[in-house]
Amino acid sequence: MAQRDAAPSGDGELRDIVSAVSRGAPEYRQCPHPLYAALREQDPVCRLTPPHGIDTYLITRHDDARDALSDPRFSKDMRGAIDTYHAVYGSFFDALDDNVLFADPPRHTRLRRILRSAFTPRRVEQMRPRITEIAETILGECRRAGTVDLMTSFAFPLPVAVLCELMGIPQEDRPEILEQFAVVTRSRFDPSRRAELKAAEERLQHRLERLISDTRDHPSDTFLSDLLQAEERLEDAELVASLWVLFFAGHKTTAYQIGNSVLNLLLHPDQAARLREDPRLIPGAVEEMLRFEGSVETSTFRYAAQEARIRDTVIPKGSLVQIAISSANRDPERFDAPDELDVTREGLQGTHLGFGHGTHYCLGAPLARLELEIALSCLLREFPDMRAVDLEETRGAWLKGPVAAFRGLEHLRIVLEPSRPDGDPGEPTLASVASVGSVASVASVASGKQPDPMGGGLA
Repeated sequence: MAQRDAAPSGDGELRDIVSAVSRGAPEYRQCPHPLYAALREQDPVCRLTPPHGIDTYLITRHDDARDALSDPRFSKDMRGAIDTYHAVYGSFFDALDDNVLFADPPRHTRLRRILRSAFTPRRVEQMRPRITEIAETILGECRRAGTVDLMTSFAFPLPVAVLCELMGIPQEDRPEILEQFAVVTRSRFDPSRRAELKAAEERLQHRLERLISDTRDHPSDTFLSDLLQAEERLEDAELVASLWVLFFAGHKTTAYQIGNSVLNLLLHPDQAARLREDPRLIPGAVEEMLRFEGSVETSTFRYAAQEARIRDTVIPKGSLVQIAISSANRDPERFDAPDELDVTREGLQGTHLGFGHGTHYCLGAPLARLELEIALSCLLREFPDMRAVDLEETRGAWLKGPVAAFRGLEHLRIVLEPSRPDGDPGEPTLASVASVGSVASVASVASGKQPDPMGGGLA
């Protein structure tokens, strides 16, 4: 939503802002844009003191952010700073997190080269009819419910179903896998649930290993089967970690982006009307939505492999480096009227940082763009009069966990057809869309209120 609040000023207020951002205060998570505006102006490379105890430098201006995302001095290799990595993420996930997202060249280059065959624009475009079919089927079930939480009823089921089909996860295995992902989301930052977290990690690793073995024995027309038959192949441990990151990061970022986009169209009915009148604007509108309120608020794990200077700030070797994507995408030095949502804004695809920049530019960007385009097209066509149950309440439904990784909604209660007589508000059972990959435990995955700093995108 547009944030026109005046940016705070003064040394005392700046200290309060830095403190709020450092600890992930609820008021910061609820509405970060005025705070980012103040940091861009007064402290664009800001030293934070987060609860994990590792000094962290937050970069908020667009040009600095773009440079930092591709700066080889800022490493993503978890193996090169494993103690720091454990301080931030805990020590259970080493095997699954040892993937393309947390690697540097040349290993990152090899992993990415092998994986990107699934996400070429041509291959992704071939998925358009099937993704459209999945979206329409899920929305058909939503229509029967009338009033839904769009997050659990559509925003999460759509990317989950697409990724399950892409990977060839059998229908009967999806509930178990999704439930373990839900456990991970709920437990990763709760010390009292360490045993539960460790058990879920082990089950996921075992289940993904079995999926690889079954696919090797019975090749099919799936991304995983292609990987197993490729001339250049991944080791089994690399395959497991790759499936993990593609699924986990790929479904959350897209789901939250669907919710953010729909909310902002409800808040800006003039912009929604433009898209309904001319659906050809929707691909460009997706880029504006990614810029205006992207689902990836800050970058994933990076640390200074050597001392680096940005502007007047020296970032010591070993410090964490965090890049505020949401701030960079609202920088007035790069975008005219950045706090205005304009679905006709041009020239965005190569300039906004919603999918990152450089070597780690999001591997799944073509698929995410297509899913977002289809989701918005279907919603605007099928439910032109949809409205929020309580728009003011929804404005307060942003994720409030202490880590500003995802920017998304806990829920988005929507009346799809206000003129239709409706009974008690309810959620679709999703039974009729089981054939496209939606299962009841999708709601469990979506209900993990704690955002995970694994965060944004696919590498």
